[in-house]
Amino acid sequence: MGCQCLIGWGDTLEEIYKPIWVSIFGNVLLALLKLTVGFLYSSIALISDGVHSLSDVVTSVIGYLGIRISSKPPDKSHPFGHSRFEPFVAFLIGEALIIVSYEIGRDSVYRLLHGETIVVNLIMLGVTVLSIFAKEAMFRYSVYVGRKLNSQILIADAYHHRSDVLSSVAVLIGLSLQRFGFSRGDALAGLIVAVFLVKVSFEIILENVDYLTGRAPSLEVCEEIKKRALSVPNVLGIHDLRAHYVGSKLHVELHVEVSPELPLKKAHDVSEEVKRRIEEIPEVERVFVHVDIKGVTE
Repeated sequence: MGCQCLIGWGDTLEEIYKPIWVSIFGNVLLALLKLTVGFLYSSIALISDGVHSLSDVVTSVIGYLGIRISSKPPDKSHPFGHSRFEPFVAFLIGEALIIVSYEIGRDSVYRLLHGETIVVNLIMLGVTVLSIFAKEAMFRYSVYVGRKLNSQILIADAYHHRSDVLSSVAVLIGLSLQRFGFSRGDALAGLIVAVFLVKVSFEIILENVDYLTGRAPSLEVCEEIKKRALSVPNVLGIHDLRAHYVGSKLHVELHVEVSPELPLKKAHDVSEEVKRRIEEIPEVERVFVHVDIKGVTE
């Protein structure tokens, strides 16, 4: 990892940590509130929602540790840095979302089959509404910072917030329907939430499997790389362009062609300028440039 990349990452590290800490403290407070009210009024729905919030605390802590590890500089055992740890942790968060969706679906089926009757009051509804607004705000904050900084951990953690929003919406619908006499409304809503969560989980998992296995970038990114390389004076052509993800960042290798009359020093300067311009692309972390003499080397 070059010095320029390290400096840039260090500048953004504090910004990445903020949503994680908001997630941890926010979920702890929401979990305590929902569990207290749930046990006080014997609401299995609120107790389950509180446990769900506690699961978010666990995944946020995992995300924090993943960012700490992925931000470590290169060493002897990881000469290209530790950036693959970030999509690996995001992959684990996706797996955790599948477990959550299974639990919601299982509980929903149980409630559909057996039914539950509780006395619903305004305090229970108010806690659920507060949870929805708080978790939606946490989702929007995390996904905004995650997309801004291209952090897969924050994006995955954001969708865990969204899963809690959806489960709280299901609880709100269920409690409201039960208040008006339809005891199985929460179970039907829970099944819908479970299906949606499975979809989100697989999207997170598949995206980060691509990052972990060195997927090539999109055609648009490749065209931008070519355009920037050909914009450098004295570059007569390029070939053998290869790029793949190392974690959430791209490593690029390409050959540039220069004139046989170009002095060695100028050819070196050309390669450095090609490298600099391509590394200005936000997704690109490292560029390897080979200089070929047009018509002489292949």
